[in-house]
Amino acid sequence: MPVVTKKYQVTIPKDVREALGIKAGDEVVFVRTREGYVIKPLDEFLKEMAELTGDIEETVDEVRQGLARGIERSLRELEGGE
Repeated sequence: MPVVTKKYQVTIPKDVREALGIKAGDEVVFVRTREGYVIKPLDEFLKEMAELTGDIEETVDEVRQGLARGIERSLRELEGGE
């Protein structure tokens, strides 16, 4: 059973490291899910995020502009315009 040290470090058990393909020096991320947290190798996590966002063509600025237009439209509607 892994134990948290005074420096808040935990040794990942060998069977877990092997199952995840984690080697010394690898970076990992802790991903929050509905069921709790999942540990993933950083490169695997980045690949998953790239796949999820691969079809998004909008830039951050385009998203901000769209949100601003939506807010402006909502405010006009609240004021009785349009």
